[in-house]
Formats: sequence, C-alpha cells, structure tokens
Amino acid sequence: MARTSTDRTDQQPHTPFLSRPGVRRLMPFVLITAIALVFIFQNSASTEIRLLIPEVTMPLWGALLIAWGLGILACAFTVRRRRSRHTRRPGV
Repeated sequence: MARTSTDRTDQQPHTPFLSRPGVRRLMPFVLITAIALVFIFQNSASTEIRLLIPEVTMPLWGALLIAWGLGILACAFTVRRRRSRHTRRPGV
C-alpha cells in the first residue's frame, strides 16, 4: 500500500522557510552584503591608494571590494576560531 500525505505521523510538521533558525541567522548577513555591494559598485571613480610605499591608481569600487573581502575573511576566521575553541572543552 502506498503512503499518502495523511500517513506521515513519524515526521515533523513543515516549517516555513523564513521561520527556520539557519535562515533567520543568515538574513542580516545577506541584507548587509547586498547593501555593501550596491555601495561598492556605485563608487566607480578612480582614486590613488597608497599601501606603505607603492602608490596605485585604481577604481574606488576595486579598493572597496578588496577591503570588504578582507573583512569577510577576518570575520570567517574569527567565527571559525571561536567555534573550535568552544568545542575543545574537556569533560563537558
């Protein structure tokens, strides 16, 4: 006998997509990322950037995109390190 939708007594009820905890945690990141990328690509004028000794002329969006990417990497490194530090507790 084939199972019908009314025979699902062993499964959890359906949770709406936006009510899931993982999606709710990710929403601020997606929103901030979208706003940041719009801001980055709207600034297209060329600018001179000096990092220690060399001076480079490049579009401002490129410099902002590099800074944004480095910020994302720093954040990911920090979150990863914090998780691994909390999971190494002996005896818990």
